[in-house]
Amino acid sequence: PRDAQETAQLEEQLQGWGEVILAGDRVLRWEKPWFPGALMGATTVLFLLIYYLDPSVLTGLSCTVMLLCLADYLVPTLAPRVFGSNKWTTEQQQRFHEICGNLVKTQRRVVGWWKRLCALKEEKPKMYFASVISSLLAVAWIGQQVHNLFLTYLIVSFLLLLPGLNQHGVITKYAGMAKREINKLLKQKEKKNE
Repeated sequence: PRDAQETAQLEEQLQGWGEVILAGDRVLRWEKPWFPGALMGATTVLFLLIYYLDPSVLTGLSCTVMLLCLADYLVPTLAPRVFGSNKWTTEQQQRFHEICGNLVKTQRRVVGWWKRLCALKEEKPKMYFASVISSLLAVAWIGQQVHNLFLTYLIVSFLLLLPGLNQHGVITKYAGMAKREINKLLKQKEKKNE
C-alpha cells in the first residue's frame, strides 16, 4: 500500500515529463538496435565538449543547474507539442506506472543500504571503520590513476547502458557465467583440500 501511494505521488509529480520519460525509457532499454550507438555517441560528444571547453567547477555546476532549470520550465510546456496529443494509450500509462514504481523501489533500496550502513556503524564500529576506510582508499587510488573526466565518462556510460544490458539479458548471462566459474574454482579447491 505504501509503495502504491508513493508511486502515485511520483506519477503525479512527473506527469508533465511523461512523454520525455517514456522516450528516454525506450532509448535506455534499446528498443531499436541503433539506440546503444546513439547513446554512446551523444555521451561521447558531450564529454568531448566538456573536455574541449574545460570549464571550472563553478562554471560547470552553474551551467548544469541552469540547464536543469530550463528543462524543468520548458519540458512540461513543449513536450505535448513535440510528442503529439496528450492522450496516452493504456500501454503507455502502464509503462509510465512501471517506471515510477521502479524509481520508488530504487529509492527504497538506496535508503535501505544507507540504514544498513548506519546499523553497521552502531553494531560493529571496527568493521564499519575498516570497510569504509579501505573502500575510500581504493576509490582514492583509482581516482589518482585515472583522469577525473575519463572516469566520470566511464561511470556515466556504464549507468546509461545498464538498463539496456539488463533488458537484453547480458548482465544475467555474464553473472551466471561468473557464478559457474567461481563454483568450479571452489569445488576444485575442496577436492584439493580432501
